[in-house]
Amino acid sequence: MWKFPRTRYADCNGSEASEETEIAVNIGGVKRILYGDVLNRYPETRLAELVNSSTNSTQEDLSALCDDYDELKREFYFDRDPEAFKCILELYYHGEIRIKRGICPIRFKREMDYWGIDEEHLNERCKIHLNDVETDLAEIVERAKAILDDLKEEVTVTRGQRCQAFLRKLMEKPKSSLAARVISVVSIAFILLSTVIMCVSTIPELQVQDAEGNLVENPIIDCIETTCIIWFTVKYILRLVSSSNKLRFLISFMNIIDFLTIMPFYIVLILGTAMMELGSVQQAVQSLRVMRVSLRVMRIARIFKLARHSSGLRTLALALKFSLKELGLMFVYMSVGVFLFSALGYTIEQSQPETMFTSIPLSFWWAISSMSTVGYGDMYPQTTLGKCNAAVSFLCGILAITLPLNLIINNFVVIYNKQHALENTAKHEIKLMALHAEDEAQECQEAGKMPSQASVSNHSVWDSAGVTA
Repeated sequence: MWKFPRTRYADCNGSEASEETEIAVNIGGVKRILYGDVLNRYPETRLAELVNSSTNSTQEDLSALCDDYDELKREFYFDRDPEAFKCILELYYHGEIRIKRGICPIRFKREMDYWGIDEEHLNERCKIHLNDVETDLAEIVERAKAILDDLKEEVTVTRGQRCQAFLRKLMEKPKSSLAARVISVVSIAFILLSTVIMCVSTIPELQVQDAEGNLVENPIIDCIETTCIIWFTVKYILRLVSSSNKLRFLISFMNIIDFLTIMPFYIVLILGTAMMELGSVQQAVQSLRVMRVSLRVMRIARIFKLARHSSGLRTLALALKFSLKELGLMFVYMSVGVFLFSALGYTIEQSQPETMFTSIPLSFWWAISSMSTVGYGDMYPQTTLGKCNAAVSFLCGILAITLPLNLIINNFVVIYNKQHALENTAKHEIKLMALHAEDEAQECQEAGKMPSQASVSNHSVWDSAGVTA
């Protein structure tokens, strides 16, 4: 039997009866003696209600507050975790709860709900840890649901719904079938091909001359570019048609990127046709050439299409999102340094007859290249003090970049490992659910019953995650 020491003072919420009352509780086979004046510090909890009801309540009322009650021994039995109960008792003696290592936070939250204790009594670090675990479990649930959506057959009624579901699986779920996987691979190949073609088309040796002697894109490269655009357009239209929520599809970030990659081609095509009908062919060709150069920059967005097929790029974007504070810190350091050293460089070098530091804004370029340790050499100080200022800017630039950079790298490593672990856990939960379904089917067959489809399909991923947490 483990006995807590009686407190030296009584709480104002406790009555005289509760101060002199002690109760014996048995938590998972471990017996403890608790005192009423301690438990009544938090009168809304189950233990406080138990100690206040132990003197003037019937056995039925007391049994409602515990799993079992021995009237002879006056001992209350609880089928709960004794290690978690030790943490629960810290609230009454220390005013807050700390979750010990080795205790599942989700299970401990259930213990707190059972004993009638609110989460606000948790230690701040434990509260943050509990929120992180809940977020991870929610993400595991979403990933597991996504995997189940890829595997399960969608309930369709009409022929149009069946065609829409078929297209959705073919375009959005590469793991659903061999054909969907082939389309995904072909899409990646077209993305890489269009990116390479965009770069190769700018090589002067591969360009051809028109009738006026101007260099234009090679017709073969134009044909390949047109083929890629046709593929992107057909896939975008099919994905839009198969989408169950058209508005959500159109405003999605990745779908906006897809639209921007194909829009320049059709803008040039439509405007070029209109100009050729309204004006001369020569003016239309010149206008098309200008528009192609202006809209070429939008074709760069095609590289972002790889993020749809690459988990590494998505992890990088997520790491940068969680590192906005560190990136902002690095930007502030660099901004202060650039302003300081450019102003000093201009002040020191302006007395030189052939100085390159003609103004402070122009000196910003020198300060940025110096602090980033690039040093193009197009601007450089000539005086001794200016060179000393440049040397100090080198050192400060290294510190301004490397100090926040370590935090950013650490965030990337943590997020990468976390994403990998969540993916594996989601797949593990799917396997557990399949095993549970098989066990249920076997038990029903032995009992002479058939398992209902609803009981198999509606198996809770959260419950499965809670079991293994």
